Amino acid sequence: MRSYQVFAAISPERGLALMRALSEKSPAMFRQAVDAAALATRTRPVYLRRQPMEKRAEAVRRALSRVSANVVADELLAVYFLECRKPLLLEWLDTIGVEHEDGMLKEEAPSEPAQKKLRDAARAFCAKQQDPDRELLLRAFAAQEAIDWPELDAILGAESAALSAR
Repeated sequence: MRSYQVFAAISPERGLALMRALSEKSPAMFRQAVDAAALATRTRPVYLRRQPMEKRAEAVRRALSRVSANVVADELLAVYFLECRKPLLLEWLDTIGVEHEDGMLKEEAPSEPAQKKLRDAARAFCAKQQDPDRELLLRAFAAQEAIDWPELDAILGAESAALSAR
């Protein structure tokens, strides 16, 4: 799964919550996302910036659901988790034992943990709280170019409902 597919899969409500958090914690990235959405929909950026948050968030979610927007979608997810949900990101990286410095990976392409460790870690991570960002983080993490972990892709594909339910 790539980042544009992550945006295609999230609900409009989840997209709105993500955009609200981003507009508060990283207004520059939020504005860049809105401008990218305006460009993708051939709308004047000023017009889209003046729309209610719900319309702007939906325009961004739809625009970032396109293949051509994958680079912007990658960046937006990274900024969201690094600036808006950093404790959650740090918890995940520590749970799977990936070396990082305040959320930034130390290795360009970290190696995949053992299958059982990764599966158990993903289940435990998603089971801790009823927080939709836990599964979103796993999907965003797996979508990053540096992460080539077939087992995580399989876990997310086969156990998506099971991860959310726990």
